[in-house]
Amino acid sequence: MSKKLGMSCSLGRACLAASVLLSFIPSPALARDAGPHLRVNQLGYRVRDAKVAVAFSGAALPARFALVAADTGRVVFEGEVRGVPGGWGRFGKHAELDFSAFETPGRYFLRLGLAESRRFEVGAAVYARLPDELLEFMRQQRCGYNPFLDAACHTFDGRTAYGPAPAGTYLDATGGWHDAGDQLKYLLTSSNATAQMLLAYQLAAGPRQGRSARANFKDDFDAWGRKRANGTPDLLDEARWGLGWMLKLHPEPGHLYHQVADDRDHIGWRLPQNETADYGWGKGSYRVVYFADGAPQGLKAFKSESDGVANLAGRYAAAMALGYQVWRDDPRDSAYAQSLLRAGVEVYALGRAKEGVQQGNSYGAPYRYAETTWADDMEWGAAELYRATGERRYLADAARYARRAAAESWMGRAEAGHYQFYPFMNVGHFRLYEVADRGLRGELAGFYREGIERCVKAGAANPYQLGVPFIWCSNNLVAALATQVLLYERMTGDRRYRRFAAAQGDWLLGRNPWGVSMFTGLPDGGVWPRDPHIFTNQLLKREVRGGLVDGPVYMKIFQSLKGVGITEPDPLAPFHDDRAVYHDDIKDYSTNEPTMDGTASAILLWALLGE
Repeated sequence: MSKKLGMSCSLGRACLAASVLLSFIPSPALARDAGPHLRVNQLGYRVRDAKVAVAFSGAALPARFALVAADTGRVVFEGEVRGVPGGWGRFGKHAELDFSAFETPGRYFLRLGLAESRRFEVGAAVYARLPDELLEFMRQQRCGYNPFLDAACHTFDGRTAYGPAPAGTYLDATGGWHDAGDQLKYLLTSSNATAQMLLAYQLAAGPRQGRSARANFKDDFDAWGRKRANGTPDLLDEARWGLGWMLKLHPEPGHLYHQVADDRDHIGWRLPQNETADYGWGKGSYRVVYFADGAPQGLKAFKSESDGVANLAGRYAAAMALGYQVWRDDPRDSAYAQSLLRAGVEVYALGRAKEGVQQGNSYGAPYRYAETTWADDMEWGAAELYRATGERRYLADAARYARRAAAESWMGRAEAGHYQFYPFMNVGHFRLYEVADRGLRGELAGFYREGIERCVKAGAANPYQLGVPFIWCSNNLVAALATQVLLYERMTGDRRYRRFAAAQGDWLLGRNPWGVSMFTGLPDGGVWPRDPHIFTNQLLKREVRGGLVDGPVYMKIFQSLKGVGITEPDPLAPFHDDRAVYHDDIKDYSTNEPTMDGTASAILLWALLGE
């Protein structure tokens, strides 16, 4: 999520209009027609999962639908069209097409009257490739050395602000990931991305069907992101890239830095290796590195409301302790694993001493990561440190923080501040559950269930059963909600929300009003963002696969943000509603900008589903 002021497209209006027109392939029925229109998960469905498409129209829908084999054209299943309450935009009639009972692997499409859906797959391993495919976007976001560009960038990062060292002191903060379409770097988001990728490996890498743990993920790239195997799963290479940067932000006990650069970055499109922003040390030179002091920060007009460091410290400790758990038994990496654990222990202590939040910093723009929650992060950090060390003090801390965090969340709310309830779901409850006593387990499951139930209620108000508010980065909320359901099921064995979780994942892969997969370049042959708000698109005209875009927002949010726009004509306009708009347009950073942390969260989601 970046806050783009002035990062508008430099192409001419006519060129942009052509770009947008080419960026969307409509349903067989023209977008201006009344319908019917069909929306499916364009990647497909696992054999035994719920398989429910959505149809909508401005007029009455046919009574029955057919599932058709893509290779032969033969009808293999027929079902009743089941109307659902509620409309969306100009379309007053919506229905579900449920073919969950069909379990024969193959490639298919749906037919309803004269309308046909996109082709999709039914198979046991439909999602198995997704985590590795999403890593393409993560590699493209790398800073320091960027393998997508084969170029070094931001090698002068950076010089300090705040903290014990004199302002402008050099600190090596090279590495890490660019946050989104901009080139800032945040511990706030990178710690979560790193920890979630490590958790994805740990949860999905257990031996299955006689294969070794590491065989469950691809090894096509080396540690630098170059196309060559190195004996390590690419998922771990990427997580280790994040850990390396995080270690640099904790150069000694008592010290923690949290952000590199600020919105002075937003001066126009350029490649990372051609930096021109000036942070006071010359154009393209050093960038500011902010110290986490637990107090309000801001070098110009806009100040954060920071009052501690526990949000950062907890996620930092979780990532480091997870890294230790992954590498501690590898004799080649034992010293590395110990360095991770040591850093995690030290930074966790900082959070315990300064409970509260360290928010992101802005400079000349009013937008920042305004996180307000921290107990969930300390719970996660304490739970992972207990798993790593066996020290009971961490277990006691985790229980205390768990009860403080409870079910506090964006879930069930119509509005929330930007990244207010980050990281959008409390992984700590899940990681604590297995090592907690029976009484606490009941509480933890109840916290998860409470949030899910609020979302189920919210989802009943729209034809897609989508359980999230359409605030900025709504797709991140969708991924978090689906993940919470899956983790709740692992904790309790309670499968009652599985169909609901499937609806959330299906939304991200095309079962939404616009019929667009929310991942750049995926799935093959599908409809996905062709004009995302990112430099590879604007400057290189190169597609990068796997980035989860911010997603739909309330119409009122789109109309209120500074610097966003949409090039007319908008081919998706017929499918908008006051509740949500989505634009496949480089000028709309509010809905069409891929984010690093959202993509990492989706890696965890589909690692859970890819088994």
